[in-house]
Formats: sequence, structure tokens, C-alpha cells
Amino acid sequence: MKKRSMAALTAILVVAPLVAAAPGQRVQAAESGPGDSARSAESTLVRGVDLDTVTIPELQARMNRGSLSSLRLTLAYLRRIKAVDPKINAVLRTSPTALRQAAASDLRHRLGKSRGPLDGIPVLLKDNVNTRDMPTTAGSLALAGSPPADDADLVKKLRAAGAVILGKANLSEWANFRAAEPTSGWSAVGGQTNNPYVLDRNPCGSSSGSAAALAASLAQVAIGTETDGSIVCPAGMNGVVGLKPSLGVVSQSGVVPISAEQDTAGPMARNVIDTALTLSVLSGRDTVRDGDAPSLTDAAGRPGTLRGKRIGLWRLPSLGTEVDALMTRTAERLSAAGAEVVEVSMPYQERLGELEFPALLSEFHRDIDAYLATRGGPRDLAELIEFNRTHPEEQTCFAGQELFEQALAAPPTTDPEYLAMRAELTDLSRRSIDEVMAAHDLDAIASPANPPAWTTDCARGDNDVIPSSTPAAVAGYPSLSVPAGFVGELPVGLLLMAGDRQDAELLSLGAAVEHRLGAWRAPGYLPSAPSRTSR
Repeated sequence: MKKRSMAALTAILVVAPLVAAAPGQRVQAAESGPGDSARSAESTLVRGVDLDTVTIPELQARMNRGSLSSLRLTLAYLRRIKAVDPKINAVLRTSPTALRQAAASDLRHRLGKSRGPLDGIPVLLKDNVNTRDMPTTAGSLALAGSPPADDADLVKKLRAAGAVILGKANLSEWANFRAAEPTSGWSAVGGQTNNPYVLDRNPCGSSSGSAAALAASLAQVAIGTETDGSIVCPAGMNGVVGLKPSLGVVSQSGVVPISAEQDTAGPMARNVIDTALTLSVLSGRDTVRDGDAPSLTDAAGRPGTLRGKRIGLWRLPSLGTEVDALMTRTAERLSAAGAEVVEVSMPYQERLGELEFPALLSEFHRDIDAYLATRGGPRDLAELIEFNRTHPEEQTCFAGQELFEQALAAPPTTDPEYLAMRAELTDLSRRSIDEVMAAHDLDAIASPANPPAWTTDCARGDNDVIPSSTPAAVAGYPSLSVPAGFVGELPVGLLLMAGDRQDAELLSLGAAVEHRLGAWRAPGYLPSAPSRTSR
């Protein structure tokens, strides 16, 4: 088919315009298309599909049969954003081309030319991922001008796979690497994102908007980014699934950086299968290793048995007695399904804590300077610091930029002391996982992903000493958060980690754990938390 006729047919299929919000403003609703019912925009039902629980394979089956269109699905999510997002403030803006993207996908489905599992699936992007047609701000007014010149590599892969880029999600400004005492989920561009389960509680950072939007069913999948904990903690605290892939599986090109040695983007969803399918697109291949590695699309689609699996439990009692009790119940349920759960401790953690932050300071200075040189606005870290000093809007929740200032003064990444720090970090973090898994013959190590969400408070900042994410984050190994249960009304995730490039194996195990625990439930949007009781 010629491009001109394809464009004409696509234009005919677009029956409702999408009005995009200006940068930093809340999104507006799309107009109703013909044949749409008068059901509430807050409903999670569309053509007999429950957005809360439907999976991508189920959506694709319906689109292939013609009983559901991407256009209708995208409209449903846009209506939910309009109706529900004012409660949680997770979505910064919607794409002005979302409905045209959906209509083009519908045409491909009608012609039998679907591009794969993500064709027609609405995806939200964390707003530190470059998009050529929407601003990319990292939550900062310093980048709130013109969009980047090009899409991030991962966005190019999503577009090539036919995904509908629905919009951009709020985040902790500069991915929580600005102030010594930040408030997760807050940015000068987007304000404060709230936890959908209890609205005065925090969503954790820095992929706050991505996780909160998924919990509220405002998109089918979302993209987050992590340096240490920024995918898996928000996933756990908002009751969804989040994968931090092995370092290098997903391209970091075009993503606002903290550290090339630890940064990665990763998929987030309400279930493991959608997470795995999204990783297959982001990675550009269906497996993350050659040879006999399992397929990503099969890993979660056919969850295997837990029988015979060996899982090490790293308890972390510092996260509280209620979380520890939940881990005990989780271990019992996994054991009842045939897994062998053994308690483990993780070596070298104190030393990792001493070294990680100084190394990140040097890496941030190097990497943010390189990124800022590609954008309008401040051209380097020194100019960014000055921008924040002279723009009061950047100080409305917290004024500090201590990490920026420390990074500016940090030794360069050519310094021998820095090089020794990073080498020791890499060695000890990998040994901390490899040695424990080998000593106990484990398939994975499990730990709590998060404590119950703390009350959001700009004056106090976060209460987020959460050590479980650090070993895999520093090692560059994969980690996966799946819902484990609740403390009162607040979700807690189970964090699973494994060895390098064992992403598919981890997803397969995660699918089995998810199936056994069955811990997901829709948020209640409570204004505040009732008395704390474990469930």
C-alpha cells in the first residue's frame, strides 16, 4: 500500500481529537467518539474488558478478532486520565498524536500486518526519556522548553513495534538526585504525585508517576528508570510489577542520566507477562542471552511451577515488624507451593553503602554535562545549579540542591581514587549475589521491596532507607518487584534478584510467584490511612 493511501485511511479512522496539555499542566480529555456509551469515565470496563486485570495477550486477541480497537482502548485510558489523575497527579501530559497512533495500529490489525505484542498498546513514559514530539524535563523547569531533537533509542523501538506513546509521567525531579532530603514524587514541573492506595502517602521515587499511573489503570504499561531502587521501590509501594533489567539490556541513549555504570530503563506493568513482553521490545530481542536462554515472551506467558525452586530470603527486619511478618507469610506460601526457602544474609552491604554515593557523584557530573550539551537551557551542571538558585519555583517543596553541589566538586572519573571505588563496588556487589546464590544453590534471592508508604511531607523529606535494591543495582544484575501483600491498606512488594543476564529466568520465576501469591488489588484512593493492621 502506498504511503499516501495509508495516511488517508489513517486520517479517516481518527474520529476524536486529543487536546494535549501545555508543558507542566494537567492533561485534558479526548472528546467522545461515535458509538461510545455514557458510562463513567472512571470505569475500568471497555467493551467487556476490565483494564485493571486484562493482559496484553488478551488485548491482542481481541484486536485481532476485531472486538476491540486500539482507538477505543486509547480513548478509555485518556478518559481515565481525565477523571482519575486529578487524585494522584501522575500524568504530566498526553501525546497530541496518541489517537492517530492508535488508528494506524487498527489499520495494521485489519490488514493482518500487526507488528507484534505491543502494537496498539498504550504506554506511558517517565519524563526523563527523550521524545521528539513532547517536552522531556526530568521534572525540572530548566528543561521545560523545546522537546529534544530526537527520540530516545527505547522510544524508537516502542514506535517501531507499534506501541501507542500515550504521554509522559511525573517523576521525582532529576530522578531524586538533587537534594540531600528530597520528597519522592515531587517535581517543579508536575508537582506532587500521590499514592493511589492512600493519597497522603508517598509513591516512592523516582519512577513515581509511572508506578502510580499503572496502579490507577491510566495506561497498560509504563517505562521507568533506575539507578538504585527507582523502578522496584515505586512498583512495590504502588502494588504493581517493575523490572530493573540487567545493565545494557535496554539502551540508555536519550535518557537523562545519573550514572552510566548503573542507569537503566525498564518496564513496569500490573502483571509479569506485560512486563516481559515490553522488555522483549525494549531490548530489541526475545531473549537477553544467546544459546539456551528462555524466551522473554514465553518466560511469563507460561508461568512454571515453584516446585524444586530454591529461593533465598533476605529479611531486612529494619523495614519493620509488619513487613517482616508479611515476608514470613510469603515464605510459607511459596514453600507450600513446593519451593525451598532458605534464609540468607547479604555480605559486603556496609562497604557498598560507603562507596556507592561518592562514585555516583563523579559519574553524575560527567554524564549530566554530556546530556545537557544536547539540550536547550543550562549547558552544564554549573549552569543548572545557577538556574535553580534563580528560579523560586524550583524551591517550592524543598530548596536544597546539595547533591548537585557535591557532584560539581567531586573528583573526575579519571581520578585513580574514583576508579578504585567503582572497581571495588562492581566486585563486591557481584560477589554479594554470586556467592550467596552459589553457597545455597539458589534460583533467586528475595527480600521486601519497600516498607509501607510514608506520609508525604515536603518539610521532612523522605523516610526511605531501603537497602534491598542496592546489590542488583550496583552489580548491574536484574531485579523484579511483584506484589506480595499489604500492611493495612498499603502495598508491599517482594523483590527478586538473580545473576547477570538472567532476566528471562527471573521473569519466569516472578510469574510463578505472582500466580501463587495473588496479591494484587485495585487502589481505594483513601484520603488517609486507617489504623495499621497487617493482611
